[in-house]
Amino acid sequence: MRLRRRLFSAVFVFAAAILTGCFPQGLPAQESAITLDSGNTKITFTLGATLHTVHGTFLLKRGEVRFDSSTGEASGSIIVDATSAETGNASRDKNMHANILESQKFPEIVFTPKQVKGSVASQGKSQVAVLGTFRMHGQEHEMTLPISVERATNGRFDADVHFPVPYVQWGLKSPSTFVLHVSDTVQLEIHAAGQISEATPPAR
Repeated sequence: MRLRRRLFSAVFVFAAAILTGCFPQGLPAQESAITLDSGNTKITFTLGATLHTVHGTFLLKRGEVRFDSSTGEASGSIIVDATSAETGNASRDKNMHANILESQKFPEIVFTPKQVKGSVASQGKSQVAVLGTFRMHGQEHEMTLPISVERATNGRFDADVHFPVPYVQWGLKSPSTFVLHVSDTVQLEIHAAGQISEATPPAR
């Protein structure tokens, strides 16, 4: 009889807690803020051609990203300086900026994250996929970037991502000529470094 009463009491308390809204609804969301270090972030690109492979670099202007670990929702932007692109050949770079990138008209290349799939461990290596919008030459394209992240105990991190950009398909001019054939896809590789900070948002 006592056992039955205790069981009835437990069920009653559980039901009352739900009806009165006192039962816990889950843990508070954890928001992470990521700030990229432009001085320690390297952006390189590789473009195949019939005679040789072209290697070049971009500079990071700034990068700040926030994401909620409970929902994966992300915001912020990573901005690359299109006017900084160089390959080490003055005449080729002049043509690239004037006729392909049109960097005076479109001075920024921007990735805007919307969703993070996966989680970043408090220490060591992690793999995540970041869904977002890649804006280049005035047009936006949906992309998913696979990113490898290695995090230290002090909040510092290194991240690597490598992905193709089909620039001709996206509306940029091809530098190919009758004699020289150039790939219509450029390989972009980013090694980023920065700081991750975490804070639980205040209750609403």
